[in-house]
Formats: sequence, C-alpha cells, structure tokens
Amino acid sequence: MSLMHASSPHTRATTSTGRVMGWVLLATLPGMLTATYYFGWGVLLNVLLAAMLGIMLEAGVLRLRQRPLGMALRDNSALVTGVLLGVSLPPLVPWWLILVGMVAAIVVAKHLFGGLGQNPFNPAMVGYALLLIAFPVEMTQWAAPHGLFGQEAVSPGEALRHLLGLASPTDAMTGATPLDAFKHKGEMILASEFWASDPLPSGTLGAWNNVALAWLVGGGILFVKRIITWHIPVSLLGTLTLMATVLYAIDPSHFASPLFHLLGGAAIFGAFFIATDPVSAATSRRGKLWYGAGIGLLIMVIRPTGAYPDAVAFAVLLMNFAVPFIDYYTQPRTYGHARANRGIKVRQLDSDEETS
Repeated sequence: MSLMHASSPHTRATTSTGRVMGWVLLATLPGMLTATYYFGWGVLLNVLLAAMLGIMLEAGVLRLRQRPLGMALRDNSALVTGVLLGVSLPPLVPWWLILVGMVAAIVVAKHLFGGLGQNPFNPAMVGYALLLIAFPVEMTQWAAPHGLFGQEAVSPGEALRHLLGLASPTDAMTGATPLDAFKHKGEMILASEFWASDPLPSGTLGAWNNVALAWLVGGGILFVKRIITWHIPVSLLGTLTLMATVLYAIDPSHFASPLFHLLGGAAIFGAFFIATDPVSAATSRRGKLWYGAGIGLLIMVIRPTGAYPDAVAFAVLLMNFAVPFIDYYTQPRTYGHARANRGIKVRQLDSDEETS
C-alpha cells in the first residue's frame, strides 16, 4: 500500500491516511467476496471479527498511551490490518486464534514500536506468522470450496458455531491448499502422477486460481487510484515467475509450474496488499524494485525447501529487516544536486569528516 512519492519538491497534492486506507479496503472487496463465494461464510466472519478486534485493540492501546482516539481511529489503519489478517486465515478457525493474531499485529508489531509510521514490520504478517508457527494444525485446516448455498456448504449458523469454538471442523469440511498438497506429495511421486491422483477436493485448484485473479483486480484498483506504484508488485511477481520457470525447466517432474506458483497461493495478494505497505516497505523507486525482487526470490527459496508451503508472510518479514539497508543504498538524487547520494558516498564522507 505504498503511496506514490513524487521526486519534485513542488508537488502540492496531499492524500490523507484515512482516504488511502479507505481505497485499500474497497480494493479488498473483489478478493474477499470471491473467497467467500468459494470457501463459505467463515471468510466474512473472520474478517468482521478481526476488524472489530483491531479497532478495539487500537482504541485500548491509545488510551493506555494517553493519545487522542479520534484522529488515530479515523485513519482506518487498524481496520485494514484486521481485514488483511482476517482474510488470510482459514475460514473455520476459532475466535481466540483471531484474537491472538490481532494482539500480535496491533499491540506488539504496531504500538510497541511507536504506532502508525514507526513499525518496521508489516503488522498483519507478524500476526499471521505467529499463528502459523504457534498453531500449525488450526492454520492448515483450510475449508474445502463447498460454496455458500450448496448441499455440502457450511451454513452461516454453523460457521458461527465454529468461530465461537462450539464445533470442530471435520475432514469433509476441510482440505489442504494446493501449495500444501503439492509440497507434501512425496519425493518419489512425480508431478504428473500427483495431479492424476486427484489429490484435492473437487474444485479446489480452480477456486484458488479465481481468488488470486480477484486479488489482481483489487490490485489494479490500487494502481489506477495511484495508491501504489508498479515497482513492488511487478518486481515481486516477475522474480517469482522467473525463479519458478528456471526450477520447472530444470525438473518439471518435481517442481510446480510458474502459473501454479502465481495462482495457487497468496503471491498476488501479497504482492499488491502486503508487500506494498507504505511503512515497512522500501521507499525509493530503485529500492522498491530490489525489495520486491527479494521477496519473490525468498518465496521461491522457502516454498520448495522450507517447512511452510506458501512463504509470503515470512518472505515479507525477512525483507522488512533489509529495508533500512536498501533505503540507505538506493537514495534518489536530491532536487538541485547533479548526483544521487549513494550510501557508499555518504559513508565515505562521514569517514573523511572523522579523519579531519
């Protein structure tokens, strides 16, 4: 969600944080509604509870810090964090899991570092990564795509019972994600044999593909409204596609196709809605390219070799660590100066001053 930063000091247009976050919320609707259409009412319940908890936790921490509530709550940042985390979770998780994730996102990742604009890590991904590490069973029970009103669909009342912890998901309701299923297919099973065995519940792969395309539509809204620039999404998805193509060309029997990596998980969602966070992402245009490329590379390193099949959250958080380094070495040319202040040049000037 990085704002478009103009290089000219004469730019007078201003955009409020609340307006930007409002457009981000609007842009999440295609992906959120498509996910709800395929995976059921649990998606909406997750989002609503996470958003409500985000606002409540934000207000509570602001009161403890003796900060004014009005302006901070009107910026919609806590609401966006709740929506992004809620839509990332499996649809039938209990309420306490969402609460733990939101506490990690709002209280720990955001306010313990000083609040909006001070957090070095993406809050939603901090919450998601914590939940994935601490509660791997609950986080891998993703609902099968039974839809909203079909014979096998989970009713709104039943979804609410799951949210309240009054029921447990059954094997008929849940299934692995495409990335998880492919990752755990076994070394001796060829990719062609894996897909021939019909390993996923009916319609799962198509559902994930359509949800990914819906997130692409939402990302297009952010780009058209100039909420984000093209640098991070294009470099992230381009690097991921390049690496997936190389691996697939080397061994198509054991590595998935580039299209599968693009549409079978959270790559597009992460590229447009997570990696572009204006606070934790790189700021310069060149820096954004390196930042996005690093995330795409890490995703394709972790997916085949790591313990977690999707890896978007971990890749983003790892590159959040690198943002100060990237920004230091990709400083743009200052207006009125002939050359950019490269990081190495700044360091050399500091060394000369100490010597003198």
